[in-house]
Amino acid sequence: MNFGICPLSIIPCRAEPSDKSEMVTQLLFGENFKIIEKQNQWIKILTSYEKYSCWIDAKQALEIDEETYSMLNKPPQFLSGEIAGIAIQNKTNEARAIVLGSTLPFYNYGDFLLDAEKYVFEGQAIDPSEEGKFENIPETAFMYLNTPYLWGGRTPFGIDCSGFTQMVYKLNGIFIPRDAYQQAEMGETLSFIEEAIPGDLAFFDNEEGKITHVGIVLENQKIIHASGRVRIDKFDHQGIFNAESGIYTHNLRLIKHL
Repeated sequence: MNFGICPLSIIPCRAEPSDKSEMVTQLLFGENFKIIEKQNQWIKILTSYEKYSCWIDAKQALEIDEETYSMLNKPPQFLSGEIAGIAIQNKTNEARAIVLGSTLPFYNYGDFLLDAEKYVFEGQAIDPSEEGKFENIPETAFMYLNTPYLWGGRTPFGIDCSGFTQMVYKLNGIFIPRDAYQQAEMGETLSFIEEAIPGDLAFFDNEEGKITHVGIVLENQKIIHASGRVRIDKFDHQGIFNAESGIYTHNLRLIKHL
């Protein structure tokens, strides 16, 4: 198997080939990948979307051929716009949970194909190539409000700070990489916080100067970000101010406009 696709709602992706290893990200339903290494029951993959390398359990993957892989990575690539949707297989009535931002392979007017089997999806399907609207980013971000924080997560049931920003941008047809430090390398750096507009990305660093956090700028010097949960806080030139604790929780490093 040289190519694969995620046939499950979510597949945990790990730093090392072990169930005990750190989950560094997740594959969502319909996302595909190349296989670059095999080790017992584990395969090391390179995701097609952001070229992210990680390990998954081979039992959770579905093999596809190179032609299918190539076709899947051509536009349009429809995504689920439902926080939690259901796809029903035509032949068996088997149900599959489809979370927000999942890919709907070969989507066509309510149907999609997985392993040559037709599924019916009655929820909202988004064509990101027709979105590309930066001004919609805050509205999309609100769909994840109160999602619990989960290291490596990318869904409305658990998400980390950079997974949150990546998924919100992806749903609007704008690519950004997986991790916060990678996202900070993109776009135009703004000189002053007053120049920021809703949808811009704000990055925060630790005492060593390493970027460790990211959030999405809102109106009135507010930010939506994943910290404990996806929440809205005040922020200024110093950083994020948590009104509940009465302290600054993150130190502002820079703001980027894409």
